[in-house]
Amino acid sequence: MAEYVGIDVSKEHLDIALHEAKRVWRCSHDDDGLQALAKELASIGPELIVLEATGGFEITVLAALTVARLPVAVVNPRNVRDFAKASGRLAKTDKLDARCIAHFAAAMQPSRTEMPDETTLALEQLLARRRQLMQELVAEKNRRSTLLGPRRTQRVLDSLDGHIDWLTKEIADIDDDLRGHIERSDTWRAKDQLLRTVPGVGPGTARTLLVELPELGTLDRKTIASLAGLAPFNDDSGGKERRRSIRGGRTPVRSMLYMACVSGLRCNPVLQSLYERLVAAGKPAKLALTACMRKLLTILNAMVKAGRPWSFTAATS
Repeated sequence: MAEYVGIDVSKEHLDIALHEAKRVWRCSHDDDGLQALAKELASIGPELIVLEATGGFEITVLAALTVARLPVAVVNPRNVRDFAKASGRLAKTDKLDARCIAHFAAAMQPSRTEMPDETTLALEQLLARRRQLMQELVAEKNRRSTLLGPRRTQRVLDSLDGHIDWLTKEIADIDDDLRGHIERSDTWRAKDQLLRTVPGVGPGTARTLLVELPELGTLDRKTIASLAGLAPFNDDSGGKERRRSIRGGRTPVRSMLYMACVSGLRCNPVLQSLYERLVAAGKPAKLALTACMRKLLTILNAMVKAGRPWSFTAATS
């Protein structure tokens, strides 16, 4: 009988559960623990091993198991949580989480996750750090704007200004690193240049799409929109018909597409025309902008699939 494995990943340790054998054990999250785990699982020969994306802690586990030629899938924690609720599992411990992940693996059988190559992994980590720094930069600028009138203290202002300058420099340095990684890879450089031919798509959007949405150009327009969280879902039941809405997907991709569309409304004739037509038809501005995001992603997906740069004629056909 096929065996499915669930692994609950934390910084210090891993909890492993076998679905069919009903076995649960723990090992340390270090080199020795990972080697022992890979050896143990190789002797079992599981059909699939599933672990949740945990902010980067899962990368070492994925790498160790991939090197051992074991089938691994990294899944969205939200999917597992929803599965647990649907199964009536309300209690939560590391061992119970591992059991739930193993049950999820057996029931849903998600697609295997291929270990990212060196360039992709480096870009992914750099982009994650850049997002963190950008969030902190916005927060520090907001804090500075509140220091007005009698609340204005030179010591605090100097501290904020110094940190803002440091954050700005760090972001610029990471941008240089991102550029260097892309320029050293012929494949990445070609895709980056291709995406940036679209009016409104800058280096930040192109790099985010390359790293966070590697499926770009390999899927149909509906599937790629769903991955990005831009596919509208019906919410109808009985005699009620509710407005369709978007949800889920890859937040970094959706955020960058939003910024690209805000920029594109000033310089991209396809997005301008679509937005103006929807607003004139009485659609809310937010809905019109979301439609533009979906349209832009569809255009980019078709471009990468065909290997052709931006063309107004092709984008409107």
